[in-house]
Amino acid sequence: MNSEPHSSILSPNSTIGVLGGGQLGRMLALEARRMGYRILTWTGVDGEIGPAAMADEAIAKSFDDEAAFVAFVESVAAATVEFENIPRILLEQVADRMPLMPSAEAVAICQHREREKLFLEKKGFPCADFRIVDDAASLREGLDEIGSDTILKTAEFGYDGKGQRVTRPNEDAETVWAEFDTPRAVLEEKIALASELSVLVVRDGAGNCRSYDPAENFHRNHILDLSIVPARQPEALLAEAREVAIGVAEALEYTGVMAVEFFVDTSGRLLVNEIAPRPHNSGHHTLDACECSQFEQQLRVVAGLPIGGTGLLRPVVMWNLLGDLWPAPTQFPDWSPILETPGARLHLYGKAEARPGRKMGHATFLAETVEEVLAQVAKARVAFGLPTPE
Repeated sequence: MNSEPHSSILSPNSTIGVLGGGQLGRMLALEARRMGYRILTWTGVDGEIGPAAMADEAIAKSFDDEAAFVAFVESVAAATVEFENIPRILLEQVADRMPLMPSAEAVAICQHREREKLFLEKKGFPCADFRIVDDAASLREGLDEIGSDTILKTAEFGYDGKGQRVTRPNEDAETVWAEFDTPRAVLEEKIALASELSVLVVRDGAGNCRSYDPAENFHRNHILDLSIVPARQPEALLAEAREVAIGVAEALEYTGVMAVEFFVDTSGRLLVNEIAPRPHNSGHHTLDACECSQFEQQLRVVAGLPIGGTGLLRPVVMWNLLGDLWPAPTQFPDWSPILETPGARLHLYGKAEARPGRKMGHATFLAETVEEVLAQVAKARVAFGLPTPE
């Protein structure tokens, strides 16, 4: 599935193309600048630069713009993605012209819940019981077969809890399907959730593969709130998560950085929730707390360089800073509670306007122990009226 590895290393000052113009692309651009590479970002949105302003160049055009395609492929030596919802045909066209990492096929699997679930099932990876539904009759059949509460999810364009709803076994399938209004969906067992984990994996075109320490994740309103590393889970469970994540990368013949998100149920089962074919929100701590950040790793793979170390330097908590913290759309909060904390670092994404639920930045807190860093985070969050998980 992967693009052919480079026959040679991309020299400094080479231009790397990035499809997508969000904060992940911004952080890629900042790391690329440090490493001596140039970044051309194709945002996919007409007239909108946003976080892509950190790139050396940006094409603010939709992904179906033919002139933008020509400008992109004629300007870059290799390409990558910073989010997965990119038209498959565009990925294939780019891959025909240059190395694309990850491959078009890998992204196509991960951007579509049905393809992703069927891939995981075929390869034998553990995941929640599910059914593919495409009408009210198949929904009714799936509800009866699973026999417990379920979550109905759109096959495409779902993230941060969007495109899904809880369904009960006795609900009227005709009504549910009409209201959900999608051609195809995944009906998934609603598990008794105990915790959530994610594992970052980096794999190069030669098959060299490494994983990072699993992150223990907490969400608010379906959006990642906090990531704690090292995760406070049994060592055997964490080892299993790393093994499964590497197995997923190998099965995809993946190139680049990816994240595998896991559910852990109340019986201790580890279940793959979804795969992100790109650097991941739960990996932002790697910028400040690891030997090599997830963004540098992505650039190393794309440039044909050896992958870096994944070791954790100090215990860390990453806190997502959402637009809810802003007093007004263009009025910044007082960051003193974060900035006054020893070992804390503030990262803002340059977005002009805050909105509830919008990812505006993140903060990392580092200390000698998990207990110490959690105490620091809790103290800072009190000033913003937010609780901290025990």
